[in-house]
Amino acid sequence: MPQWPSLQLPAAAAAAARRATPFALCRSSSSSVSASASNQDLVACSWQKEDEAEAQSLVVVGGGAAGVYASIRAKSLAPHLNVLVFDKGRFLSKVKISGGGRCNVTNGHHLEPLGMARNYPRGHKELRGSFFKNHGPQDTMRWFSDHGVELKAGKAVTGASVTENGKFVVKVEKRTVDFVDHVNAKYVLVATGSSQQGYSIAAQFGHSIIAPVPSLFTFKITDKRLADLSGVTFPIVKAKLKLDGIKRSAPELTQIGPMLVTHWGLSGPVVLRLSAWGARELHQYNYQAKLTVDFIPDIHIEDVKRILFLHKDHHAKHKINNSFPMEFALVKRFWKFLLEQESLDGDMHWASIPNNNLNTVALRLKQWMFEVVAKGQFKDEFVTAGGVPLSEERYTFVPELATLWISKRKIDLSMTVVQVLNVDGVTGGFNFQNAWTGGYIAGTSIGTLASSNMRQQQPYLQLDGS
Repeated sequence: MPQWPSLQLPAAAAAAARRATPFALCRSSSSSVSASASNQDLVACSWQKEDEAEAQSLVVVGGGAAGVYASIRAKSLAPHLNVLVFDKGRFLSKVKISGGGRCNVTNGHHLEPLGMARNYPRGHKELRGSFFKNHGPQDTMRWFSDHGVELKAGKAVTGASVTENGKFVVKVEKRTVDFVDHVNAKYVLVATGSSQQGYSIAAQFGHSIIAPVPSLFTFKITDKRLADLSGVTFPIVKAKLKLDGIKRSAPELTQIGPMLVTHWGLSGPVVLRLSAWGARELHQYNYQAKLTVDFIPDIHIEDVKRILFLHKDHHAKHKINNSFPMEFALVKRFWKFLLEQESLDGDMHWASIPNNNLNTVALRLKQWMFEVVAKGQFKDEFVTAGGVPLSEERYTFVPELATLWISKRKIDLSMTVVQVLNVDGVTGGFNFQNAWTGGYIAGTSIGTLASSNMRQQQPYLQLDGS
């Protein structure tokens, strides 16, 4: 895999950037910056010639995972390309806080493309092809082990237009001060994630937009019985989501994994995966649903009953609080709660428990029903479902960057969108890997095209032998 340049933004160089734009990337001629032939450093610098810069420039809208990754990739393939990345907030902010603050950037358990693709509720069919073969989790991990990226900025792209000669004009504003700038560019890459900003720009240039809805959220459940279980984690449960208006039984709406009880309801990987696969349906029905939880999925219900009755026979003289079936060890903290729901005193002896109560306990262990009344109380979800349809792939992540059609005429400019597509994955690093791979492919497309255009513009050199 080719070496990628590292990105540095020294304070002095950043101050020299053109009209305080976040950064313009180009090769540095400064002797104070060391560089090798295989891995030349990139530094912020002022534009030398306005016309030349506009002729070979890329504006990236969005300083998240895909935008930053794509910009570095494009620059590495086309060193002459002036690259500007705009973001209204902090660069790579979601990367920093992902994985509970551990910067979870990809998933290392699904290294094969097919395995990766199965974890994207929107996009799992389309991503089975060459997408992750171009740049997969192993490539991402290898890149991060070799490089570091440091960025500083705080500006937002608020509009874009096209001139008569086929160039982009990108409007840049800084909300905190009276600042407006316009940047001309040959290429524009939109990588704003779930921001309405990116959807607006994509729609302005001919894309249709599937309305975004939240994905990867927790379930709010107003069940007072859960209050005493707040903070309890179940290592493995089987949870099935059912919506009243949907008769079909989708296999993706049944998930197995860890579940956490919170003070507002239920969370954990199994709940987050269900929220992703059912994102659109949950939104359609105002997040009203039924959730059936099997707390011991590895044991059939008839075996659960048999274990309870055998335990009753073998421990008839023991108190139920002091004698617990070891087959249910994973739900031991749940046991006292179950007994309370059946109004069974912990000081009772097993022999005095009616068989009907044991049958009910077995059913609760295998088929506990919860009423989902809303999504979790966090306002901003990490992921949304929606964006540019994947059917418009001529504009999106195909390796060959397509030219854009406007007003039924073909003009000499190129625009690509990534991270505003209708693709989202489940929890576990899949969404970041989509960003890295999409950014890599988009950056490769733009960098290759820019490099090709540069070679075509170079004058021929004639040598006179006389």
